[in-house]
Amino acid sequence: MQKINIVWFKRDLRLTDHTPLKHAVSSNIPTLLVYIFEPMLLNDAHYSERHWRFVWQSLQHINTKLNTQQHHIAILYGNALDVFRTLHAHFHINSVFSHQEIGLNCTFERDQTMAAWFKANGIRWQQTPQGAVIRGAKNRIDWDKHWQNVMRAPIEPVVLKKETFISLDAAQLNLEFTPPDSYLNKHQGMQTGGSDVAWKTLGDFFQRRGKDYYRCISKPEASRTACTRLSPYLAWGNISLREVYQFLLQNWKLAGFRRSLIALSSRLHWHCHFMQKFESECEMEHRCVNQAYDALLSQNCDQNAHTLNAWKNGTTGIPLVDACMRCLHHTGYINFRMRAMLVSFLTHHLNMNWRDGVTHLAQLFLDFEPGIHYPQFQMQASVTGTNTIRIYNPTKQAQDHDEEGDFIRKWVPELALLPAPLIFEPWKITSMEAVMYQLQPDSPYLNPVIDIEASAKAARERLWSWRKREDVKQEAKRILSRHVRPSG
Repeated sequence: MQKINIVWFKRDLRLTDHTPLKHAVSSNIPTLLVYIFEPMLLNDAHYSERHWRFVWQSLQHINTKLNTQQHHIAILYGNALDVFRTLHAHFHINSVFSHQEIGLNCTFERDQTMAAWFKANGIRWQQTPQGAVIRGAKNRIDWDKHWQNVMRAPIEPVVLKKETFISLDAAQLNLEFTPPDSYLNKHQGMQTGGSDVAWKTLGDFFQRRGKDYYRCISKPEASRTACTRLSPYLAWGNISLREVYQFLLQNWKLAGFRRSLIALSSRLHWHCHFMQKFESECEMEHRCVNQAYDALLSQNCDQNAHTLNAWKNGTTGIPLVDACMRCLHHTGYINFRMRAMLVSFLTHHLNMNWRDGVTHLAQLFLDFEPGIHYPQFQMQASVTGTNTIRIYNPTKQAQDHDEEGDFIRKWVPELALLPAPLIFEPWKITSMEAVMYQLQPDSPYLNPVIDIEASAKAARERLWSWRKREDVKQEAKRILSRHVRPSG
């Protein structure tokens, strides 16, 4: 049998700054490139069609690049173990190269299974760290220094040569993946996958859009152009964080961009910070990072299917909440502050368990990244015992960041005729005004699912009373020792 190496692509769908690919093609052994559409992920509650369409687009872009070398990524379907067993029956697999996956528990268990199988079959599995994340880190000693070293390390080019690769007929091995028709067409309003689009998006930010980044980062409408919009390309690896950071450093003195680049630089650091949190305590996918909160939530949270569905579908009667949720359904993107507000509204105003919404938003976020999603969700739900409790008032957020109500009108057309400031609190208008602005008597915007002020007051009392508990404080000390850099 022919001796080969395999590069196993996952959330690293690019051909540049790709250490596993570089190591594989630098050897004298023919290399097979594979991506596996795994049933367990296709059917996982965190994912939806929009994610796999983006992945398919990214793979097609890579194959367009590889066509110059008369090669392609083998796009396969099946459980990873079954796929590699089939490949092992047809080739002598010398080594498998891939990035470490900061993923869900199901991918962690899959990787444990694969590691044991590779070892049992004499196959070396060389995994490269993802960004600056340290696998199994128990504390943050010298972590910031490590981040700087990784992000500033030279990016070595990956030299692709025709003779380096070996091709595979997936259909002949019964491993072929046939995408649904819905993967094949772009979705209006949704970003398109691929490294070329990622680099064009980055370049456009530095050419014009980025000047307003620091001013518009919290505004739901303006942020759609002023923010980098790189998050899905980073989440699915169309571009590496190191490539973005070094591009930023190269443009550090760009006239008019200084405040925006300072803000962006800190957020690139946060990206790895939260992924490191998840890597260091991935159990937070299933439990509160501060375990004392689990019993509190089970005893005190409301369970109201009608209210939960109203939140999920953008029909709560709270204008900004509904506008953000509907925007997410259509485009897969809202800015950081609006995401935090949606989680806060669910867990604070509606008093629901964060678990009730965590997979719903994962399905909607085109840039769903497990290592960022779970630490952020729990932080905004105030179940860490270490972060500041933030109860976002959606009316004030609208008044501060959607001053004229343009974002609300765009996504909640029922309110299109209402002027500011009436659009922020339509339940306060008179019956005559409701008729004038064409709101039906049964409109949720005249009868929202909750009273914002009363529910916020109850949430403050509930959350601060929990925060003072001794069991919460003890857990908080453990969390700080693991996830926060030592002082001095």
